[in-house]
Amino acid sequence: MDMHLTGKTAIVTGASRGIGLAVTRALVAEGARVVAGAREITPELKALAAGGEVLAVEADLAAPDGPALLVAAAVRAHGGLDILVNNVGAVHPRTDGFLAVTDEDWDATLAVNFLAAVRTTRAALPHLLERRAGAVVTVSSVNAFLPDPLVIDYSAAKAALSNFCKSLSKQVGPRGIRVNTVSPGPVSTGLWLADDGVAAKVAQATGATARDVAAQAAGDAPTGRFTHPEEVADLVLFLASDRAANITGSDFVIDGGLVSTL
Repeated sequence: MDMHLTGKTAIVTGASRGIGLAVTRALVAEGARVVAGAREITPELKALAAGGEVLAVEADLAAPDGPALLVAAAVRAHGGLDILVNNVGAVHPRTDGFLAVTDEDWDATLAVNFLAAVRTTRAALPHLLERRAGAVVTVSSVNAFLPDPLVIDYSAAKAALSNFCKSLSKQVGPRGIRVNTVSPGPVSTGLWLADDGVAAKVAQATGATARDVAAQAAGDAPTGRFTHPEEVADLVLFLASDRAANITGSDFVIDGGLVSTL
């Protein structure tokens, strides 16, 4: 299916690895011009940039000025903006419980999982409104509505993020801008599976192995596996395209059936 994305300009945050990298690659494959923001420019992102397909911008999106610098670079390079993919995020399992989560922990979690998207959207929105058409797709999480004490601060931040996107969709929909969220369950990325990922940290606290922790998490879904980042990217691309022209204010769960409620 042609997604009609050729020549469109897209910003992707947290683009250096995992879901963000998969979204960046998928947008490039559909002919979009991608401005990829990340705190660290990884070899994979450098390779895309070297091919002229991507403008990689090093920016700390959790810092107050990082999002505006990223958007300014995109507009300077391409003269405008059509798509924003808010993807940047991070999670730290709180294996010692809620009382061990400090104010600094809360501030850091809210900055990267909520305020980064708020600030990037605020910087990008005037440029989207200029074209009177555009899409904001934000990667939230099933934890937005599936609270988990192991990630208590992350769950709260993602709930705020999903609420923000729903609210914004009502304001900007009449002006041609669509705002949707994607809520993955566990995804086979470094966030879960790296040496310092969720599975490894939970294993360290419980005495299990990281492999066993990951297997249990995958087994909680009827499909028995993690979602692949490329599968999330396909969903993001559909929502970013005019194939989804009358979809806004919606959340799309991709979790292998993990969430069992309606």
